[in-house]
Amino acid sequence: MTTTANLTRAEAAERSDRLTVHDYHVELDLSRARDLGSPTFGSTTTVRFAATAPTTFLDFLGHVRSVVVNGREVDPAACYDGARITLEGLEAENEVTVVADALYSRSGEGMHRFVDPADGETYLYTQYEPADSRRVMAVFEQPDLKARFAFAVVAPSGWQVLSNQPAFAAAGRADGTVRTEFATTPPLSSFLTAVVAGPYHRVDGHWSGRLPDGGTLDVPLGVLCRASLAEHLDAEAILTVTRQGLDFFHEHFGTPYPWGKYDQVFVPEYNLGAMENPGCVTFTEAYVFRSAATRAQYQARANTILHEMAHMWFGDLVTPRWWDDLWLKESFADYMGAHASVAATEFTDAWVSFANRRKAWAYTQDQLPTTHPIVADIPDLEAAKQNFDGITYAKGASVLKQLVAYVGTDAFFAGARAYFAEHAYGSTSLTDLLTALEGASGRDLGEWSRLWLQTAGTPTLRAEVEADGERVRSLVVRQRGGDPRTGQEVLRPHRLAVGLYDLVEDDGGAALVRSHRFEVELTGESVAVAEAAGLPRPALVLVNDDDLTYGKVRLDPDSLSTVREHLGALREPLARSLVWSALWNATRDAVLPAADYLDLVLRHGPAETDSAVLAGLTLNAGTAVERYAPPARRDELRLLLGKGSLAHLHEAAPGSDAQLVWARSLARSAATTPAAAPRLRGLLSGSETVVGLPMDPELRWSLWQALAALGAATLDELDEELAHDRTADGTTQHLAAVSSFPDADVKAASWETLLTPGALSNDHVDATLTGFTQPWHRELTAPFTDRYFDALRGIWARHSIEIASRLVRRLYPAYQDVVPGRAPQDDPVVQRSTRWLEENADAPAALRRLVLEARDELLRSLRAQEAGLRAPEASSREGGQA
Repeated sequence: MTTTANLTRAEAAERSDRLTVHDYHVELDLSRARDLGSPTFGSTTTVRFAATAPTTFLDFLGHVRSVVVNGREVDPAACYDGARITLEGLEAENEVTVVADALYSRSGEGMHRFVDPADGETYLYTQYEPADSRRVMAVFEQPDLKARFAFAVVAPSGWQVLSNQPAFAAAGRADGTVRTEFATTPPLSSFLTAVVAGPYHRVDGHWSGRLPDGGTLDVPLGVLCRASLAEHLDAEAILTVTRQGLDFFHEHFGTPYPWGKYDQVFVPEYNLGAMENPGCVTFTEAYVFRSAATRAQYQARANTILHEMAHMWFGDLVTPRWWDDLWLKESFADYMGAHASVAATEFTDAWVSFANRRKAWAYTQDQLPTTHPIVADIPDLEAAKQNFDGITYAKGASVLKQLVAYVGTDAFFAGARAYFAEHAYGSTSLTDLLTALEGASGRDLGEWSRLWLQTAGTPTLRAEVEADGERVRSLVVRQRGGDPRTGQEVLRPHRLAVGLYDLVEDDGGAALVRSHRFEVELTGESVAVAEAAGLPRPALVLVNDDDLTYGKVRLDPDSLSTVREHLGALREPLARSLVWSALWNATRDAVLPAADYLDLVLRHGPAETDSAVLAGLTLNAGTAVERYAPPARRDELRLLLGKGSLAHLHEAAPGSDAQLVWARSLARSAATTPAAAPRLRGLLSGSETVVGLPMDPELRWSLWQALAALGAATLDELDEELAHDRTADGTTQHLAAVSSFPDADVKAASWETLLTPGALSNDHVDATLTGFTQPWHRELTAPFTDRYFDALRGIWARHSIEIASRLVRRLYPAYQDVVPGRAPQDDPVVQRSTRWLEENADAPAALRRLVLEARDELLRSLRAQEAGLRAPEASSREGGQA
């Protein structure tokens, strides 16, 4: 089923062949934005374009008041179907004006409107990718039809009003509003335009760089957030990273920063981490830390700042022609976020968290039945929306890291400079980039591209070690890989390192240190590491040491035995991160029992020095217990996780990142452990103290939500906590807690509210889902299973794709238990999912994708539970497979 709102690739290609778009002038009337009784705002668009055919269409979602084509009035009822405005009788050169009413959004799509509960102020911002600029203005909504944009915005006096370019005129009006005009942009795609308006707090800065002609490029900088968050905005730290990034990219990309100014706005209820609107980047205000934050959180923010900055070139200056090549911008920006962090900022360990957390996202996505090549097949806009995934971002970045190791860093940047120079302000595809990189490196990348970018699936890498006594006789690295879509074997080229580690004694006790490192090129099924022959037998062989390539690593039997006992003694953070990644993949693959993974985290987690990795380990431990452990052992393991988190909380250094991570782990685990309730109350009341632990709003709400989920808190108590934290986040966290009560009526009310279009904003949808889907409430949510499948098509039809996707993913009845003697595929929810897919073959492809993925994740959890039933014999047998 398709609608005219779901633009297809074929339609876009046809329209692109017929049009050359010159420019847009867009006027937005936001004068009544503070009146919540006004659901719409005025939008007037004038677009000038050349056409080679008499008919085309503009995209718009809203209410059209008038359409004028080359001076000729056209009846909107005759030309507008609710998504497309048909334009007929076109000439060689055309001018079309559309006057319309556009809807304010509560879903983070289009023009989002937010009222701050702290002070009642109204804030607006736009978010368009991939195809929501049509919710604000009439446009040709596809990335390759670039044009120049000039915006004029009418807004209340006293507001900050921003767009991609600087304002050049502002005129007050008698009604207390101001009309602001912005300079015309260079050519860019419509999804990259932006408007931000509201009483934002602003901090100014400046950056300058040397131009090739000896002149100076001056770039004004701005950092903005809501006024009620101003006290928490560490603008100077943000500006420091911004300047470091501009220094780095200015030097390495060759093309000077092309967008004039550089504003960064932290906005409420944001669906993404950030968006690369040139000159007006928007970020989630979760990066404005009002509670204690770990170094990993600051590192993640810096990474995101640099990711979006890289987009000013990859994605904004040069844009993918269609969403098939989304990787051309997202994979590169994801790679550059880590690369520039290491090269230009204090966060020189950024690859450690990338290897453990970012790649985990890629490995998860790449093993789903809906996996796809990095260069994906995107037939329409709904498919594009689903393609912002772990393959496009994290796998693509991982493969680029491998490519940099393959061609060399200097050649990579030389190719990038040639690419920008040739295609500035244009649109490209895979071939354009490969041509530039081949020219710079002298390497033929056609086969590399075919195997890495145009096939799907995750390679598995392992070492086989044979020994003569205490000496290595042979060391062979093997790979197994295939494209799950075709079933064909795919052996990809890897440039990788193999590290040999020995146990030694030092001042700190036993240490696991690298004694040898060998780089090899694995192009077929196996490669021998000849240099290892004759060396002392190592305690640990780490394939893909230094994380140069992309692939799941399986530890050999001796290495697994070593890390079971000595993982905490592995002193190198990146190597430790890679081992943790191998162990988690083995757990997800039903090779390492969930109980064993939990044990490893509780025994060796306290030795982890990277707070991003440690936070990931504690999250994984909770998933292992709730999803992958056999039901008969779950309560025991829940108790172990809770007690272990509490013990490590008390053992951690006061005020340390580790202390904060273990406190958060305690709060999560306590939500399924009634015995923990008195300790949580003690922490909240102050009768139990942990020296150095900041009992700030974030931690307090997580403890209250756990108590609510256990039925150990009252509504009055939650209301009292809210009275002390009447902020936007406090309101959202209060809703999550209230929705967490283990009560059938609460579940029913949450269900009805979630399924009512427009009843909740995007953040409040998430909060209600958090309460509804508490893992300890399996019996309470079980009655909604049939209702879920019956409601799926209605959810998709009645909600925006952003909200619908959240509902479909998170309402899926994922918490199911294996039954001895019953195969996972015979689980009732698995079978119900299969039946829905069979009966709804005509459902939108994006909806079917979400159900397919949810069913696959459920099967994975059931298989892991089934394997856990055999854990005692499996643990002794599987050593070589983990």
